[in-house]
Amino acid sequence: MKAVRLHEYEHTPRLDEVPDPVISSPLDVLVRIGGAGVCRTDLHIIEGQWQAKSGVQLPYVQGHENAGWIVETGSAVTGLAPGDPVILHPLVTCGLCAACRRGDDVHCAASAFPGIDADGGFAELLRTNARAVVPLGPTLAPVDVAALADAGLTAYHAAKKAVRALPPGSRAVVIGAGGLGHIGIQVLRALTAAELIVVDRSPDALKLAETLGADHTVVADGGQVERVAELTAGQGAEAVLDFVGEGGALEDGVRMLRRAGDYYVIGYGGTLSVPTIDIISAEINFVGNLVGSYTDLVELMELAARGLVSLHTVTYPLAEFGRALDDLDQGRVRGRAVLVP
Repeated sequence: MKAVRLHEYEHTPRLDEVPDPVISSPLDVLVRIGGAGVCRTDLHIIEGQWQAKSGVQLPYVQGHENAGWIVETGSAVTGLAPGDPVILHPLVTCGLCAACRRGDDVHCAASAFPGIDADGGFAELLRTNARAVVPLGPTLAPVDVAALADAGLTAYHAAKKAVRALPPGSRAVVIGAGGLGHIGIQVLRALTAAELIVVDRSPDALKLAETLGADHTVVADGGQVERVAELTAGQGAEAVLDFVGEGGALEDGVRMLRRAGDYYVIGYGGTLSVPTIDIISAEINFVGNLVGSYTDLVELMELAARGLVSLHTVTYPLAEFGRALDDLDQGRVRGRAVLVP
């Protein structure tokens, strides 16, 4: 099969011919990829930012946002059959550790993360296990939902936490209305009646945010903190969901937060530096978000099937992975980039 593999950090991956993956365990599932999302994390992987954390052996196949059709299943797999359209939870989990048994499979003690620390979906075929497979309803096509497997799942995971403290009359600030943020806006709109304030540098991104349910949009032109203060009567927001995580967004976002507010870190790349006295005096909370659980993905697919969450995507043939990576790096992708073998 053809697969895009990273051979060396700080170098563009290459399109290789490699052996097809094969079923090797009773719970294995082999999937023909119908769409693989290209994520900013893929750029960070190429830059070497994940080298120490993942410990992956090069060369390997990237791609951690995957959907397609089942080709073959292991002998112990039930309820799934060849031809079924599916989206894949990004983690291959054990189901036996303490975290899995309490439904917190995001923190499985024996997980693999295809596309991060194992071969992923920038290829024609991918092997995963039955615990990662979420069947798709008849209205959902793999190419249209692939990027929801990680970007959408992470946005949902954070928004689901945030809405617990966002009753009607409260306010939430969303920083970044791009690939992750435009999904987060839709999830928040579906789950809470809170007032949504969206901040972004791009006027086009803010126009999109308005169509997705933003109550207010604020251009990040240097006066965004003051504008959010005006919109919140000087109090700040109960929650800030930061889908950027670098380039000054963290510093601005902390200043947009009200006392006893919650700051959800979703985008990354920068460094959070806050005096501890500011944290305790205002009793603010910082919450990290890494993908979401299998149940979160099932719930997100329900929202997608009902038309409450949809992706704005740009598709590329697998062989044009280099253009997809470059477009993403240069900010030319509106929404999410998806490779289609």
